[in-house]
Amino acid sequence: MQKRMPYDDVAWAKSDDTFNEWKEKLYTEQSFKAIGELIANHRGGIPTELCAPLRGSFNVCLRMKFEDGGSAMIRFPCPGVVMFPEEKIRNEVAVMRFLEQNTSIPVPHVIYYGTKDESPCGLGPFIIMDYIEHTHDLVDALNTPGLTLNDRPVLDPHISTERLEFVYSQMCDILLELHKHSFTRIGSLSGTDKDYWAVTSRPLTLNMNELVQLGNFPRSQLPSTFFSTTSTYMQALADMHLMHLATQRNDAIDSANDCRRKYIARHLFRRLTSQSCLSNVETSKLFCCDLRPSNVLMNKDFKIVAVIDWEFTYTAPVGFAYCPPWWLLLEAPEYWSAGLFDWAATYEPRLRTFLRVLEMREEAAIQRGILDHSQKLSRHMRESWENGRFWEHYGARKSWAFDAIFWSWIDPKYFSDGDWFEDRIQLLEKGERNGLEDFVRRKLEEREKRVLQHWDMEEPDSRFSNDHGGVTSDNHHMELDCMKQQDCQ
Repeated sequence: MQKRMPYDDVAWAKSDDTFNEWKEKLYTEQSFKAIGELIANHRGGIPTELCAPLRGSFNVCLRMKFEDGGSAMIRFPCPGVVMFPEEKIRNEVAVMRFLEQNTSIPVPHVIYYGTKDESPCGLGPFIIMDYIEHTHDLVDALNTPGLTLNDRPVLDPHISTERLEFVYSQMCDILLELHKHSFTRIGSLSGTDKDYWAVTSRPLTLNMNELVQLGNFPRSQLPSTFFSTTSTYMQALADMHLMHLATQRNDAIDSANDCRRKYIARHLFRRLTSQSCLSNVETSKLFCCDLRPSNVLMNKDFKIVAVIDWEFTYTAPVGFAYCPPWWLLLEAPEYWSAGLFDWAATYEPRLRTFLRVLEMREEAAIQRGILDHSQKLSRHMRESWENGRFWEHYGARKSWAFDAIFWSWIDPKYFSDGDWFEDRIQLLEKGERNGLEDFVRRKLEEREKRVLQHWDMEEPDSRFSNDHGGVTSDNHHMELDCMKQQDCQ
């Protein structure tokens, strides 16, 4: 059974340390007083209570109640967890305002947002928004009874069809609303005025954030601007997979053979992207990496009242939007304890239910005149699953899941049978083949040291040249051979 690639535990520990240091700064009377004054000044009204901080995956939130019965919430990106906090805030605000103005998706209203320089006690960039009263999230509606907060959620295998269809129908409406809007670039949204929106900067994805946080990926080697074509974006994703393997020092490989498999998989995947085998449609659609059940708030009757956490939303290749949602089982495929094939077998019946509900919601929207036939998603999602595009796009977006998905689904589709080493290595270019064993030797040496790499852009280092397994991309400045390294304890 193919496993997901582990995170770098040394990088993870550093991330935790950074957050814990910041948390001490937050938990002071001075900080709480400044936070309360900031919220009250921008929201207006008479405050009655500042509630204790709550931490989510990427944000720390504090709710303030007011005498008029309403509430506002301030959200700070978690230092050490969010690697690009100012950019994250700008992107999230732009998306929330776009959705509020142009869709029926319920999102909290943004009252104000600011940079670190404007923040109370220098706590970091922030968003102040309306607090949405809710009783549940979507996980509560679908989760297996008896699981605790420490357990990873899994869809209740005995859930009623009625409950499933009721929840799915609401999520289908949200996906259809997102799909209505088309763009010509791949990147992050910005609003120059109320009625004009443009894609003006790079796509900031959840995977990019995790690469830096949990893989010690060099920030300067991430994409720096928007993309005009799907093919160049897919090539950039393949380049990032290669560089991820090259730059994550700790926990990246189990053995020499494991390293060879990962090296070969990434080079073959890059070949597929360079030949435009994985996508040939240039339209882009709004796509949220983090659209998952825990970010969907519901009332006591399990009706959706808000969708939150839009920070990793961007205009993505339309093929990403055509993929059916992975969260139908609540658990992601790479974390499924019985493996990818069992996940797929368990997923298919739920997908059939979801697509049937989606078709009904599409027809209802068409009858109401709020959806055009050309905006239907169900056919595309069915095709994506049946032709394997779901796995290709999922693997392209998920660096730590990539290897399991490549060898389970992509390699059999494109490279047929044969030995994974003897036959696949012959498909590599000469320089890639010649660089393999030096690359393996270096990765084996690195894993013994348990240190993090300090990156800067001053001097070249021949160990990362393209003849020795390095990664290059002319369009997005991803040359590893121009990077100086220093071991940092």
